[in-house]
Parts: sequence; structure tokens; C-alpha cells
Amino acid sequence: MREPEGSPRAYTGESAREAFVKLYEQHFPKVFRYISYRVNNVQLAEDLTSETFAKALTGFSSYRSDKASFSTWLMSIARHVVTDHYRVSSKRQTISLEKAAEMSSAPSEEEASREEERQRLQVCMAGLPQQEQEIISLKFGAELTNRQISKMLGLSESNVGTKLYRAVRKLRESFRGWQNG
Repeated sequence: MREPEGSPRAYTGESAREAFVKLYEQHFPKVFRYISYRVNNVQLAEDLTSETFAKALTGFSSYRSDKASFSTWLMSIARHVVTDHYRVSSKRQTISLEKAAEMSSAPSEEEASREEERQRLQVCMAGLPQQEQEIISLKFGAELTNRQISKMLGLSESNVGTKLYRAVRKLRESFRGWQNG
């Protein structure tokens, strides 16, 4: 039986390094988008994505396709990296020099409008329960299917669909409240 594409064993005849490079190129965009959804900061998302792939590389030889797809395994690592980041950052509040410089420079009207909308969305997302935030980030950030999300979170596929529908509806209502209020 042939391994599915995106699986380390699908790259037979290649070194582990070459296989990992191909998997990195294939999965980087989804991991980065997922983390970006969760942290709402490009530089931090880049750092956490790098950390995710560093951990994946370290554990690459122990990955088992009979336990989970490579994508699911990798996204689990990304989830843990984000969780660890928030656990550590909740203990210390600092602001980066880049962020301070961004705050002091005047953005264009269009940039300001986009930033305000993005911040509103972040506030609306923050109002959702943690599990709903996670489901939205996995669905729209990492572009995972409901089946993949259900395996990662230990929920039924229909439960993921229901929670996703309700979360999106809450976000819409919350966002409309911002616009109308």
C-alpha cells in the first residue's frame, strides 16, 4: 500500500532530510496561517512556526503514520507550541521594539482601517470559548477538514461541525454589534 502524499514514508528513496524539506514546503502555509490566527502578530507567528518545525524535525524519526496523518501530527505540535507560548507570556508582559516602533509611526488610512477591523475580529474571537477559538483557527487558519479537527480535539465530526457553525454565527453577531454600535 502506498503512503499518502504528505506522509514522511511517501518519499521513499530520499533521505529523511529531503523528505522533511518537502513536507516543510507543503505544510508551512497552513501551520503559519493557523498560528497567525491564534497570536495575531506576524513576527511572533513566524517565530512560533519556526519552533513548530524545529520540534517536528526533532521528532521526525518517531512519527508514526498509523497513529495520525502527518498533517494532524504537525498541527498538534503547533497547538502545543501556541499553548506553551501563552502559558509563558501570561507570566510576563513585554512589548517588542518593533511593536513600539509600529505604534509610534502613523499608518495610512487604509492600513488603519484594516488594523481596526482585524483588532475587532480578535476581540470578537476572544469572546468565544477557548474550544470554539481553536476550532475556528484550525478550520480557517490551518484549513483542516472537520474530520481532521475532530481527531485532533477528540470530538465527533458532527460535533465539530455544530460547534463551528455556532462559533461562526456568534462571531458574525458580535462583529455586527461592533459595526452597529
